[in-house]
Amino acid sequence: MNLARVPTMFWVVAIAGLLWNLFGLMMFWQNLMMTPEAIAALPDAQRQISQANPRWTLVPFAIATGGGVVGMLLVLLRRRAAVLVLLLSLIALVAQFSAIYLVTPVWALTGVSGAIFPLVLWIIAAALWLYARHAARRGWLR
Repeated sequence: MNLARVPTMFWVVAIAGLLWNLFGLMMFWQNLMMTPEAIAALPDAQRQISQANPRWTLVPFAIATGGGVVGMLLVLLRRRAAVLVLLLSLIALVAQFSAIYLVTPVWALTGVSGAIFPLVLWIIAAALWLYARHAARRGWLR
């Protein structure tokens, strides 16, 4: 199978997407390793949210961040499986923040401004998934 030549922008998006998701994985690891002392030192609103957040929300967080990294690695390797992996990552991200908003006082403590960050994350994850779909349709992924 002869793959179509990819434009330079493909590599730019793939590398930027990988770096973005590696940062997310770092945030997951930092959250996972947070000690009770570190939680106690957080500003009041963040501490309340952290303490109310059940540990099971780390599962979709892990799937979202790990899936994002694997998905972008698959894009770099020009593999069609990236589309499915990035979709699963996006779904996990939506599930993670939906759960946090349902079970913690995040909305009451942060209001609309607190929803901006999750919204930006969803937009970026959706854009990376859509880009992978576009790349697959163009024959850049096999």
